[in-house]
Amino acid sequence: MVKQALSSLSHLFFPHICVGCGNDIAGEQIICLQCESQMPFTNFCHQAHNALEKRFWGRLPIKAAASTFYFTKGSQLQNMLHALKYKGNKEIGYFLGRQMARQIKDCNRFKDIDALVPLPLFAAREKKRGYNQATILCEAIGNELQIPVIEHAVKRLSATETQTHKSREERWENMEGKFFLEQADLLRNKNILLVDDVITTGATLEACGVELLKAEGAQLSILSLAFAVEE
Repeated sequence: MVKQALSSLSHLFFPHICVGCGNDIAGEQIICLQCESQMPFTNFCHQAHNALEKRFWGRLPIKAAASTFYFTKGSQLQNMLHALKYKGNKEIGYFLGRQMARQIKDCNRFKDIDALVPLPLFAAREKKRGYNQATILCEAIGNELQIPVIEHAVKRLSATETQTHKSREERWENMEGKFFLEQADLLRNKNILLVDDVITTGATLEACGVELLKAEGAQLSILSLAFAVEE
């Protein structure tokens, strides 16, 4: 009965419409079958030297990097991310996180991950939103793959000014010193998977990754929900 009541309450706030396209859907679906069948998978997880890994060459020593989907403006995936980040729809985040987990589950390059670390938000921004969307993704991945999530080892020191009109090099420079490793002991000798939602240049992840690798014996891989396609 409690479960049914919670389900009814959820449907009150998030009616039976597809988060991707807005069409009506039935039952407990999060997105419609058409949107699900058209999700733009990258297959980066099985590709060494993929486009994402190349972003970090000569900048950050990583074991592997992958994005689950391609991201383009105006896409169904953008609608899903908007619902997760700005409309409080955590369920779409858990759905997308499960897709991420299933992509890397049988990938040798992502074997032996010890801990999932969500890219931290600045505290004021997380308080305003109520949660960190990267943590939602990590929780779903962790539940699927039985990997612990470590949230508070690294701290974001300030909000990031808009980078929309900055060059790639300017974005890298803008992110230097934005993170601080507070609890290195939590990550000592761990094989870390750093998780974010959308990657453009990779500057934010590099800045965070530099701090994570200050933990003694730590190794780093990167996983994002989506890889932004340059237009």
